[in-house]
Amino acid sequence: MLSARLRDLALVELDALGELVGAYADDVADALREARTRIAALRAQLAGADPLAVVDVPVRQRGSEAGAGGADRARDRLLAQAEAARALARLAELAAAVVPRLFEADRRR
Repeated sequence: MLSARLRDLALVELDALGELVGAYADDVADALREARTRIAALRAQLAGADPLAVVDVPVRQRGSEAGAGGADRARDRLLAQAEAARALARLAELAAAVVPRLFEADRRR
C-alpha cells in the first residue's frame, strides 16, 4: 500500500494543483515519514548475525546432525535477508522519486 501511495504521489503534476500544493506537500512528507520507518525496520532485519558464518565452523561440526539444522537456519536467514533487501530497494527507489517533489512543492507554497 505504501508503494502504491509513493508511486501515485510521484505522478502528480504540481502545476495542476494550484492552491492544493500545501496539502500535497504535507501528504508527501507523511508518506516519506512512513517510508523512513519501514526502511528502518527492513534495515533492522538485515542486521544481526552473519548467516554465512557457518563457513568458519569446523567441517566435523557442519557434517554432524546438528549441522543439518544449522544449514536450514542459515538458508532461511539468507532468504529472509534477500526479501528484506528487495523490499528496502523498492521503497528506497520509490522514495527517491518523491523526495524532489517535496522540495519543489515546498518552494511553491
